Amino acid sequence: MKVKEKRIKVYKVYEGYINDDEEGVTAYDGNLDIRPKYQRELVYGPKEQQDVIRTVMRNLPLNVMYWVHTGEDAEGKPTYEVMDGQQRTLSIMEFLEGNFSVDDMLFSNLPKDKQEQILNYELFIYICDGTESEKLEWFKIINIAGKQLSPQELRNAIYAGPWTTSAKRYFSKTGCPAAAIGDDYLSGQRNRQEYMETALKWITDKEGSTIEQYMSEHQHDANAVQLWNYFSNVIEWVKATFPTKRREMHNVPWGILYNKYGENSYDPKVLEARVKEAISDDDVSHKAGAYEYALDGDERHLSVRAFPDSIKEAAYERQNGICPMCKKHFEYKEMVGDHKTAFKCGGRTVPENCQMLCHKCNLIKSATAADFLSWG
Repeated sequence: MKVKEKRIKVYKVYEGYINDDEEGVTAYDGNLDIRPKYQRELVYGPKEQQDVIRTVMRNLPLNVMYWVHTGEDAEGKPTYEVMDGQQRTLSIMEFLEGNFSVDDMLFSNLPKDKQEQILNYELFIYICDGTESEKLEWFKIINIAGKQLSPQELRNAIYAGPWTTSAKRYFSKTGCPAAAIGDDYLSGQRNRQEYMETALKWITDKEGSTIEQYMSEHQHDANAVQLWNYFSNVIEWVKATFPTKRREMHNVPWGILYNKYGENSYDPKVLEARVKEAISDDDVSHKAGAYEYALDGDERHLSVRAFPDSIKEAAYERQNGICPMCKKHFEYKEMVGDHKTAFKCGGRTVPENCQMLCHKCNLIKSATAADFLSWG
């Protein structure tokens, strides 16, 4: 990787600035690609954008930025893409465009001398030359303005190509289709590629592969329609199976459930009754697990509240240390508190429902209950 230092005034970078969701973001008279395929969407919030502008207005130095030399245009002028510094560059460009204010002042409202000071501010830039693999490796190292990339953003860098570009349109662009149908069922930040990562986790669970394997296999596909169709099927199944919306739905791995139960037939009214009962029960600590519990009846999805030591100690004394299943004596620390009547059958975490089992018998009981669960 060859590196050359350069100082470029803001007004030169701003020449020909275009910010288009579909076509990308360019500046520097069309010769600078501000948002290459491997870059993230704008993630700076208003305060961070304003801090960048205040730094420029005070003529204080911004951290060094990195551009990569990508070739020449039709006239033989060098072309570049931003490797590091996208957020700061976009903040400056968007302020000049009049898209946000600083201290209640748009760029157009500033005194002329202040405008000229900003336009003549020098950006400190390193121009880098190297292979694709060198650029991507360096990109991982330097990151962007101190903000750590998410795992999926790094994957997008490594497997950049037509498939990734298409997938981002489905899962991460402003007003993307995934947000339109899935916001009620997903967690995470769309513009940090977390919706895309969720969809990939689901489909690779179904295929028995990894996200990296899937993206490597599809990197040069013309589009990400296969992933989108799968994701759409998952969301449609959720809407039909669990029509009542709840905030707990954001924390459910819907694609994993779809892969396991999607071909079975269920009565949504019966499922709703089971979900409602589990979520409203104070003994249930993992509320999001109510949905898989409704599907297969396994109360281990719920993390039912454990018995406190005081109740377990009283049960141990009452049993004289004898396990009621194997009839053998054990020390207290060799036993565990068990619900005599399971949660599914109305059992609660109360003293009269507690018994102490040895570890072996507790495992046998749990396994037997799981094997014979039936919702009818």
